Amino acid sequence: MKNSSQRRVEEFTAGYYGLCAGGGMLSAGTTHLAITPLDVLKVNMQVTLRRLQSYFDFTLNVFVNPMKYNGILSGFSTLCREEGASALWRGWSGKFFGYGVQGGCKFGLYEYFKTLYGGILVDQRKGVIFFLSGASAQVFADVALCPFEAVKVRVQAQSSFAKGLADGFPKLYATEGLYGFYKGLLPLWGRNLPFSMIMFTTFEHSVELMYHKIIQKRREDCSKAQQLAVTCSAGYAAGAIGTVISNPADNIVSSLYNKKAATIMQAVKNIGFANLFTRSLPIRIAIVGPAVTLQWFLYDSIKVFSGLPTSGGLRRHLKDNELLSYEAVP
Repeated sequence: MKNSSQRRVEEFTAGYYGLCAGGGMLSAGTTHLAITPLDVLKVNMQVTLRRLQSYFDFTLNVFVNPMKYNGILSGFSTLCREEGASALWRGWSGKFFGYGVQGGCKFGLYEYFKTLYGGILVDQRKGVIFFLSGASAQVFADVALCPFEAVKVRVQAQSSFAKGLADGFPKLYATEGLYGFYKGLLPLWGRNLPFSMIMFTTFEHSVELMYHKIIQKRREDCSKAQQLAVTCSAGYAAGAIGTVISNPADNIVSSLYNKKAATIMQAVKNIGFANLFTRSLPIRIAIVGPAVTLQWFLYDSIKVFSGLPTSGGLRRHLKDNELLSYEAVP
């Protein structure tokens, strides 16, 4: 590990947490922007719009139609044929800015809470600290994301709603008020809290496993390329496992935002308990696994460029004569 004099920013300082937030914002925003076509297909696999004329009035019914999009390739073909290739990039601004803000909060606050809880819960197992840190960071990250997600899902699934954030925000506020931006916050927490807790914990344990059991060298003795390879491997495992855990809530979020259901219980009833776990799962794994891997790679590349160690592990810091020292937690 480099000496403190070789680092551009010291760990456990305001500058360090700011760097982590900036790295999280850049990595999450760019990766989510890159996978916008997959996300558009995922949302449309979960909900399809159809207008039905009743005897007395016109109503818009939103319902799940898994047969229309029964695969990734056929789904892309259907979307392009019916709505044009540009439809694949609907909601790109919500993906870039919304998940950029969320990523900044999530990664920056995770590092902060991991240091905070590591100093308070000195007798707790590391897994408990990782769980609590991931959950604490995600609570704030989802509050920041929720308005962007509300507009993004509408734009992606309802082509007539708005073109993007610029016209989507005022339109949603005019029709539903502030509640319209946050009515999906609870299911969003239900989706992202388990995902974040599992993702960060899986990542941390995967990093430890690879250094101790596979590479069998200390992080400090590995090259930058080796460290980033560990980051990518642990990131993919974290993303895949977290996706399976969070899939039911992801289906509920899409149902609520697209007015298929008014409440969480109604959404569960309409979708079906078994379908909560299976619907859109393959495409979510295709989206989230590589996206999380790329996020961790970009995030840790920024750390390495700044002279910091890659992510993973729990360190406590003590101040002694104005110098920071680091103690590895067993």
